[in-house]
Amino acid sequence: MSIPIPTGVPELLRDLIHQNAGIYFDNSRLDTLLDKLRDRVEARKCPSYLDYYYILKYEEKGDEEWLRVMDAFSVQETFFWREAAQLQALVEVIVPAWFKSSQNPLHIWSAACSTGEEPYSISIALHEAGLGYRPIHIHATDASESALAKARTAVYRERSFRSLPPLLRTRYFESTPQGNKLRTELLHPIDFQRANLANTAEITPFASSPIIFCRNVFIYFSPEAVSRTVALFAQHMPAKGNLFVGASESLIRLTQKFEIQEIGDAFVYIKKDIA
Repeated sequence: MSIPIPTGVPELLRDLIHQNAGIYFDNSRLDTLLDKLRDRVEARKCPSYLDYYYILKYEEKGDEEWLRVMDAFSVQETFFWREAAQLQALVEVIVPAWFKSSQNPLHIWSAACSTGEEPYSISIALHEAGLGYRPIHIHATDASESALAKARTAVYRERSFRSLPPLLRTRYFESTPQGNKLRTELLHPIDFQRANLANTAEITPFASSPIIFCRNVFIYFSPEAVSRTVALFAQHMPAKGNLFVGASESLIRLTQKFEIQEIGDAFVYIKKDIA
Protein backbone atom coordinates (compact mmCIF):
# COMPACT_ATOMS: atom_id res chain seq x y z
CA MET A 1 0.00 0.00 0.00
CA SER A 2 1.47 3.35 -1.04
CA ILE A 3 1.72 6.20 1.43
CA PRO A 4 0.87 9.65 0.03
CA ILE A 5 3.85 11.96 -0.46
CA PRO A 6 2.60 15.53 -0.86
CA THR A 7 4.65 17.81 -3.09
CA GLY A 8 7.56 19.39 -1.25
CA VAL A 9 7.41 17.05 1.75
CA PRO A 10 10.54 15.03 0.84
CA GLU A 11 12.53 18.28 0.85
CA LEU A 12 10.99 19.31 4.17
CA LEU A 13 11.96 15.97 5.72
CA ARG A 14 15.43 16.17 4.17
CA ASP A 15 16.08 19.61 5.65
CA LEU A 16 14.70 18.67 9.07
CA ILE A 17 16.85 15.53 9.24
CA HIS A 18 19.88 17.47 8.08
CA GLN A 19 19.30 20.03 10.83
CA ASN A 20 18.84 17.44 13.57
CA ALA A 21 21.19 14.66 12.50
CA GLY A 22 23.73 16.19 10.09
CA ILE A 23 22.88 13.53 7.50
CA TYR A 24 22.18 14.98 4.07
CA PHE A 25 20.31 13.55 1.10
CA ASP A 26 20.63 15.38 -2.20
CA ASN A 27 17.70 15.46 -4.63
CA SER A 28 18.80 12.26 -6.35
CA ARG A 29 18.54 10.32 -3.06
CA LEU A 30 15.22 11.56 -1.70
CA ASP A 31 13.61 8.22 -2.56
CA THR A 32 16.19 6.53 -0.34
CA LEU A 33 15.31 8.89 2.50
CA LEU A 34 11.62 8.05 2.17
CA ASP A 35 12.35 4.32 2.03
CA LYS A 36 14.32 4.52 5.28
CA LEU A 37 11.46 6.34 7.00
CA ARG A 38 8.66 4.16 5.65
CA ASP A 39 8.60 1.70 8.59
CA ARG A 40 8.32 4.60 11.04
CA VAL A 41 5.55 6.25 9.03
CA GLU A 42 3.64 2.98 9.11
CA ALA A 43 4.39 2.33 12.78
CA ARG A 44 2.95 5.74 13.69
CA LYS A 45 -0.09 5.07 11.45
CA CYS A 46 0.45 8.30 9.56
CA PRO A 47 -1.92 8.93 6.62
CA SER A 48 0.95 10.57 4.71
CA TYR A 49 4.59 11.56 5.00
CA LEU A 50 3.43 15.09 5.82
CA ASP A 51 1.80 13.82 9.01
CA TYR A 52 5.07 12.16 9.96
CA TYR A 53 6.92 15.42 9.32
CA TYR A 54 4.54 17.12 11.76
CA ILE A 55 5.38 14.49 14.40
CA LEU A 56 9.11 15.10 14.05
CA LYS A 57 8.76 18.86 13.86
CA TYR A 58 6.10 19.62 16.42
CA GLU A 59 5.24 16.65 18.66
CA GLU A 60 5.89 17.59 22.27
CA LYS A 61 7.40 14.18 23.04
CA GLY A 62 9.18 13.83 19.71
CA ASP A 63 12.54 12.93 21.21
CA GLU A 64 11.60 9.26 21.37
CA GLU A 65 10.64 9.26 17.71
CA TRP A 66 13.94 10.89 16.77
CA LEU A 67 15.72 7.96 18.45
CA ARG A 68 13.89 5.64 16.05
CA VAL A 69 14.83 7.88 13.14
CA MET A 70 18.49 7.63 14.08
CA ASP A 71 18.15 3.86 14.17
CA ALA A 72 16.58 3.96 10.69
CA PHE A 73 19.53 5.90 9.29
CA SER A 74 22.22 3.97 11.13
CA VAL A 75 24.74 2.28 8.82
CA GLN A 76 25.74 -0.75 10.86
CA GLU A 77 28.38 -2.00 8.48
CA THR A 78 31.90 -1.94 9.88
CA PHE A 79 34.60 -4.38 10.93
CA PHE A 80 37.55 -4.94 13.26
CA TRP A 81 41.00 -3.58 12.44
CA ARG A 82 39.62 -1.11 9.89
CA GLU A 83 42.36 1.24 8.65
CA ALA A 84 44.95 -0.54 10.76
CA ALA A 85 47.66 2.02 10.02
CA GLN A 86 45.78 4.48 12.21
CA LEU A 87 45.72 2.02 15.08
CA GLN A 88 49.44 1.51 14.63
CA ALA A 89 50.08 5.27 14.75
CA LEU A 90 47.97 5.47 17.88
CA VAL A 91 49.77 2.79 19.90
CA GLU A 92 53.30 3.25 18.57
CA VAL A 93 53.54 7.05 18.55
CA ILE A 94 50.63 9.02 19.95
CA VAL A 95 49.86 7.19 23.20
CA PRO A 96 53.53 6.76 24.22
CA ALA A 97 54.08 10.48 23.54
CA TRP A 98 51.16 11.34 25.80
CA PHE A 99 52.50 9.39 28.77
CA LYS A 100 56.00 10.65 28.17
CA SER A 101 54.81 14.21 28.79
CA SER A 102 51.86 13.68 31.15
CA GLN A 103 50.86 11.59 34.14
CA ASN A 104 47.17 12.32 33.60
CA PRO A 105 44.76 9.64 32.36
CA LEU A 106 44.27 9.60 28.61
CA HIS A 107 40.78 9.87 27.15
CA ILE A 108 40.04 8.42 23.71
CA TRP A 109 36.67 9.04 22.08
CA SER A 110 35.18 6.84 19.36
CA ALA A 111 32.62 9.37 18.16
CA ALA A 112 30.57 7.20 15.79
CA CYS A 113 31.19 3.74 17.15
CA SER A 114 28.30 1.96 15.41
CA THR A 115 28.21 -1.67 16.64
CA GLY A 116 31.47 -1.39 18.57
CA GLU A 117 34.17 -2.79 16.29
CA GLU A 118 36.13 0.46 16.33
CA PRO A 119 36.45 1.05 20.11
CA TYR A 120 37.11 -2.64 20.69
CA SER A 121 39.83 -2.56 18.03
CA ILE A 122 41.40 0.42 19.80
CA SER A 123 41.40 -1.47 23.08
CA ILE A 124 42.86 -4.61 21.50
CA ALA A 125 45.60 -2.56 19.85
CA LEU A 126 46.48 -0.92 23.17
CA HIS A 127 46.80 -4.28 24.89
CA GLU A 128 48.82 -5.78 22.06
CA ALA A 129 51.23 -2.84 22.36
CA GLY A 130 51.71 -3.47 26.09
CA LEU A 131 49.71 -0.40 27.10
CA GLY A 132 46.93 -2.24 28.91
CA TYR A 133 48.18 -1.13 32.32
CA ARG A 134 48.04 2.58 31.44
CA PRO A 135 45.21 4.80 32.76
CA ILE A 136 43.31 5.06 29.49
CA HIS A 137 39.57 5.69 29.25
CA ILE A 138 37.74 4.80 26.03
CA HIS A 139 34.43 6.53 25.39
CA ALA A 140 32.25 5.21 22.58
CA THR A 141 29.16 7.00 21.34
CA ASP A 142 26.66 6.65 18.54
CA ALA A 143 23.33 8.23 17.66
CA SER A 144 21.67 4.82 17.25
CA GLU A 145 20.42 2.98 20.31
CA SER A 146 20.12 -0.25 18.32
CA ALA A 147 23.77 -0.06 17.27
CA LEU A 148 24.86 0.55 20.85
CA ALA A 149 22.80 -2.40 22.08
CA LYS A 150 24.72 -4.65 19.69
CA ALA A 151 28.02 -3.12 20.76
CA ARG A 152 27.35 -3.84 24.42
CA THR A 153 26.73 -7.53 23.73
CA ALA A 154 30.22 -7.77 22.12
CA VAL A 155 29.03 -10.68 19.96
CA TYR A 156 29.95 -10.62 16.27
CA ARG A 157 29.39 -12.52 13.02
CA GLU A 158 31.95 -13.42 10.38
CA ARG A 159 31.71 -10.18 8.40
CA SER A 160 33.20 -8.26 11.31
CA PHE A 161 36.44 -10.25 11.13
CA ARG A 162 37.49 -9.74 7.52
CA SER A 163 40.53 -7.63 8.47
CA LEU A 164 41.38 -8.87 11.96
CA PRO A 165 44.56 -11.00 12.06
CA PRO A 166 43.65 -14.62 12.92
CA LEU A 167 45.97 -14.64 15.94
CA LEU A 168 44.09 -11.72 17.50
CA ARG A 169 40.77 -13.36 16.82
CA THR A 170 41.93 -16.48 18.62
CA ARG A 171 43.32 -14.48 21.52
CA TYR A 172 40.42 -12.12 22.15
CA PHE A 173 37.29 -14.00 21.03
CA GLU A 174 35.52 -17.19 21.99
CA SER A 175 32.91 -19.07 20.01
CA THR A 176 29.38 -19.12 21.45
CA PRO A 177 26.02 -20.29 20.06
CA GLN A 178 25.17 -16.63 19.41
CA GLY A 179 28.39 -15.83 17.58
CA ASN A 180 31.97 -14.84 18.39
CA LYS A 181 32.05 -13.12 21.77
CA LEU A 182 34.81 -10.72 22.73
CA ARG A 183 36.67 -11.50 25.93
CA THR A 184 36.03 -8.03 27.30
CA GLU A 185 37.68 -8.88 30.62
CA LEU A 186 41.00 -8.70 28.78
CA LEU A 187 40.47 -5.13 27.67
CA HIS A 188 40.07 -1.58 28.93
CA PRO A 189 36.45 -0.99 29.94
CA ILE A 190 34.59 0.96 27.27
CA ASP A 191 31.90 3.45 28.20
CA PHE A 192 29.09 3.21 25.61
CA GLN A 193 26.67 6.15 25.51
CA ARG A 194 24.22 7.59 23.02
CA ALA A 195 25.23 10.92 21.48
CA ASN A 196 24.22 12.59 18.24
CA LEU A 197 27.09 14.36 16.46
CA ALA A 198 24.67 17.07 15.35
CA ASN A 199 23.69 17.82 18.95
CA THR A 200 26.20 20.14 20.62
CA ALA A 201 25.00 19.44 24.15
CA GLU A 202 25.32 15.67 23.71
CA ILE A 203 28.84 15.61 22.31
CA THR A 204 30.47 18.44 24.25
CA PRO A 205 31.27 16.21 27.28
CA PHE A 206 33.44 13.99 25.03
CA ALA A 207 34.96 16.61 22.74
CA SER A 208 37.75 17.54 25.15
CA SER A 209 39.38 14.15 24.53
CA PRO A 210 42.96 14.50 23.23
CA ILE A 211 42.27 11.68 20.76
CA ILE A 212 39.08 11.47 18.71
CA PHE A 213 38.18 8.80 16.17
CA CYS A 214 35.38 10.07 13.92
CA ARG A 215 35.71 7.79 10.93
CA ASN A 216 33.42 7.05 8.01
CA VAL A 217 30.53 9.17 9.26
CA PHE A 218 31.30 12.51 7.60
CA ILE A 219 30.69 10.90 4.20
CA TYR A 220 26.98 11.07 5.08
CA PHE A 221 27.12 14.70 6.27
CA SER A 222 26.87 17.90 4.28
CA PRO A 223 30.03 20.06 4.18
CA GLU A 224 28.25 22.53 6.48
CA ALA A 225 27.49 19.82 9.03
CA VAL A 226 31.07 18.52 8.89
CA SER A 227 32.46 22.02 9.41
CA ARG A 228 30.13 22.61 12.34
CA THR A 229 31.08 19.35 14.03
CA VAL A 230 34.81 19.77 13.48
CA ALA A 231 34.63 23.34 14.81
CA LEU A 232 33.14 21.99 18.03
CA PHE A 233 35.92 19.44 18.28
CA ALA A 234 38.48 22.20 17.81
CA GLN A 235 36.79 24.36 20.43
CA HIS A 236 37.20 21.73 23.14
CA MET A 237 40.19 19.58 22.19
CA PRO A 238 43.57 20.46 23.70
CA ALA A 239 46.26 21.86 21.43
CA LYS A 240 48.04 19.11 19.51
CA GLY A 241 44.98 16.88 19.90
CA ASN A 242 44.66 14.08 17.36
CA LEU A 243 41.61 13.62 15.12
CA PHE A 244 41.26 10.49 13.00
CA VAL A 245 38.80 10.48 10.10
CA GLY A 246 38.18 7.87 7.41
CA ALA A 247 40.61 7.42 4.56
CA SER A 248 38.03 8.68 2.07
CA GLU A 249 37.22 11.77 4.12
CA SER A 250 39.11 15.06 3.87
CA LEU A 251 38.89 18.13 6.09
CA ILE A 252 41.44 20.21 4.19
CA ARG A 253 38.88 22.58 2.66
CA LEU A 254 36.58 22.58 5.68
CA THR A 255 38.72 23.75 8.60
CA GLN A 256 41.73 25.91 9.33
CA LYS A 257 42.03 24.70 12.92
CA PHE A 258 43.65 21.36 12.15
CA GLU A 259 46.69 20.49 10.08
CA ILE A 260 47.22 17.10 8.53
CA GLN A 261 50.34 15.12 9.45
CA GLU A 262 51.62 11.75 8.38
CA ILE A 263 52.42 9.47 11.32
CA GLY A 264 53.86 6.21 10.07
CA ASP A 265 51.52 5.15 7.28
CA ALA A 266 48.53 7.08 8.63
CA PHE A 267 47.28 10.61 8.11
CA VAL A 268 46.13 12.37 11.28
CA TYR A 269 44.57 15.80 11.78
CA ILE A 270 46.39 17.68 14.55
CA LYS A 271 44.74 20.60 16.27
CA LYS A 272 46.82 23.71 15.73
CA ASP A 273 48.37 25.38 18.75
CA ILE A 274 46.91 28.83 18.20
CA ALA A 275 47.64 31.43 20.85
